[in-house]
Amino acid sequence: MTENKDIEVIWDDDEPEQQEDTAEPVERVRITIPRKQEPLRIDKYLMITLEGATRNKIQQALEEGFIIVNNATVKSNYKIKPADEIIVYETRKAELGEVIPQNLPLNIVYEDDTVLIINKAAGMVVHPGCGNYTGTLVNGLAYYLQQEKIDTDSLQRVGLVHRIDKDTTGLVVIAKTADAMTNLAAQFKKHTVYRRYIALVWGDMEKDEGTVIARVGRNLRFRKIMDVFPNDEDYGKEAITHYKVLERFNYVTLLELKLETGRTHQIRVHMKYIGHPLFNDATYGGDRIVKGTIFNKYKQFVENNFKILPRHALHAKELGFIHPATGEWIQFNSDLPNDMQEVIDKWRIYTTAITKK
Repeated sequence: MTENKDIEVIWDDDEPEQQEDTAEPVERVRITIPRKQEPLRIDKYLMITLEGATRNKIQQALEEGFIIVNNATVKSNYKIKPADEIIVYETRKAELGEVIPQNLPLNIVYEDDTVLIINKAAGMVVHPGCGNYTGTLVNGLAYYLQQEKIDTDSLQRVGLVHRIDKDTTGLVVIAKTADAMTNLAAQFKKHTVYRRYIALVWGDMEKDEGTVIARVGRNLRFRKIMDVFPNDEDYGKEAITHYKVLERFNYVTLLELKLETGRTHQIRVHMKYIGHPLFNDATYGGDRIVKGTIFNKYKQFVENNFKILPRHALHAKELGFIHPATGEWIQFNSDLPNDMQEVIDKWRIYTTAITKK
């Protein structure tokens, strides 16, 4: 057996399952099994081959789809054979000690000794990661907490209990103490945190309100995107999204969405699953004309809106939870960002003009 001494994988045992937007998985190791390799269980092979790996960590990574063989997921009892190509992904987040503090603009909605509420801007990555080591919310947060002389060494993952996508705007809660971190994490895990989103989606929704119940997990081929899996399968995790129509614009619909669970890309992948991808969501097919005519005037109108809103139309508008220190319910609201509001207004005017004809 060939032992790869210079291969190291950083494993993460306690990834919180309630995170709405975990960091995208990064390819960490690629191994091609040599011709003389005898059949061996993949978990045992990787435990021997990869520095810092344990069988428990490997089996967990296999179950969650972070280890693939020949572009497909496998189980722990899969026996490797010559010419197999194994790819190991990891989603390790940067710890505060590894983060470069940066004086970045942070829109702070609320702050006390225990929690911090930030209204995140579009385009800001939450966590440092592959290709984004600076300019993230965590970089700005590290600098801000340093100025306050917070004991940041006691904060796991820089106090972030949940995350939202780079191009999603809206409210994020930060724990400023270790006790607050534990308390808020428990609330997210119990699904008692109130989260209300506003989204613009393609198509005219059939019902005024409804619920999407569909398991969400990593796409079996493309690890950076998510997919929906049948509820009777073991792959993926239970995901529940409630939606309500706020306004209809013939070809697009303005929705209110409330999360009962918080999986990576949950809203985006659920909306695609029911045939209504988010407006200008390049990852899930919303960056093209999904509904509407083929006339040049309409096409130009849509493309102009894409330029105004060069990202998916999703905003984390409201956030509510029990305060970790006082035990009282607190709730916060944020305005829609200007680019999203402008596009909604343009659709409203466009729809009115069509109706009058």
